[in-house]
Amino acid sequence: MIRKYEPWDSESVMEIWLETNCSAHDFIDREYFEGVFEAVKEMIPRAEVYIFEENDQIKGFIGLAGSYIEGLFVRQDCQGSGIGKELLDLAKQIRDVLTLSVYRKNEQAFSFYRREGFNVLELSVEEATGETEITMEWLRS
Repeated sequence: MIRKYEPWDSESVMEIWLETNCSAHDFIDREYFEGVFEAVKEMIPRAEVYIFEENDQIKGFIGLAGSYIEGLFVRQDCQGSGIGKELLDLAKQIRDVLTLSVYRKNEQAFSFYRREGFNVLELSVEEATGETEITMEWLRS
């Protein structure tokens, strides 16, 4: 079931955020994600966040700021089960345009978004990490 974020979701959401980021971005030091953890925790309630919950357990979430996907995260043990696609499909239902940034080295995420109809807009270097990011866009047809 997909539902809107509630304040009591914070601990589970942030645990998924940290572990998924560290796993998917093993080319970035864990300390970077730990360093921005509190700032992200403060920003999550301000974004439009949807939770994928099953058997009273949060298994993933997507955060939107307007048409920008701030993040799409699925618990590691639930990846590949369609949760990410369901969350992304919800975003596609409520927006006509979606944009996001993905690290070039995160080939799994890049491939996922390409399969889901996103096109590359530009490449840039993220100042904080020095890593190349790919900005992508999806347009309703």
